[in-house]
Amino acid sequence: MRVLSLFDGISCGMAALERAGIPVERYVAYEINEPSIKISKKNYPNIEHKGDVTNADFSEYIGFDLLIGGSPCQDLSGLNTVYRQKDKTGLQGEKSRLFYAYVDTLNTVAPKYFLFENVASMKAEWRDEITRELGVEPVMINSALVSAQERKRLYWTNIPNVTQPSDKGIVLDDIILSAEKVPEKYWYRDKKYTLHGEDDRVIATLDGENIFSENKRVFNPKHKCGTLCGDGAGGNLQKKVYQNGAVRKLTPLEYERLQTLPDNYTEGAADSHRYTAVGNGWTVDVIAHILGGLHNA
Repeated sequence: MRVLSLFDGISCGMAALERAGIPVERYVAYEINEPSIKISKKNYPNIEHKGDVTNADFSEYIGFDLLIGGSPCQDLSGLNTVYRQKDKTGLQGEKSRLFYAYVDTLNTVAPKYFLFENVASMKAEWRDEITRELGVEPVMINSALVSAQERKRLYWTNIPNVTQPSDKGIVLDDIILSAEKVPEKYWYRDKKYTLHGEDDRVIATLDGENIFSENKRVFNPKHKCGTLCGDGAGGNLQKKVYQNGAVRKLTPLEYERLQTLPDNYTEGAADSHRYTAVGNGWTVDVIAHILGGLHNA
């Protein structure tokens, strides 16, 4: 297939096509984040990187087979209001209005198939606007079905017969490293925390006034992790787990596993870039499940 990917990030779309067994003749990617482009090139040197979607002439891709993309969600996500007290401006926001670049590309290229992804926590009015523009109803799939991460996302696509993936029953214990393999820099040895019930999904909470409540949560390895985010991953923003009687942040490798990426997919980049890139990416197994419908299309 000839594939055009907007907001390509670290090319999770290419990883999903590969996993779904879809042969790719040409994959053209539009992305501006340099660390993400570097990760993409490391894994798929044959991808054609083109840069900024806002300055592109997409007429040269008329007749491509597949258009994929998930425009930035920062102005749509409920997390920004609940935890970060950020005013949401929806599809007119500085980042999320890039959705309309996807619409323009879809109308120009007229691909056989398309797939668009965004957060499920957006307001109904914004969801309905995306639905009107794309002409198909979204399907909500929670990545928890195929991974150890709660991640509800909406998928708009004309790929036929999209179903819910089978529940693999994966929890954090299935994907985290053993404690002795986790370097010391990932442990919170000097931070106080409050323990809750041993069977609670959030088994502990970090103490401290200067940490958003979302980022104080420490997850029980017997349960799922919260949704990975890509809007800044430094300091105390990484997801945390309680292991061997102590609290630590998840490693970049464990972030990759939560998104069902291959191990060490982002290796070579700085930890902060790895966390951000993976959090901004797609759950590969979910995308591969949807793209699998192309075999019978």
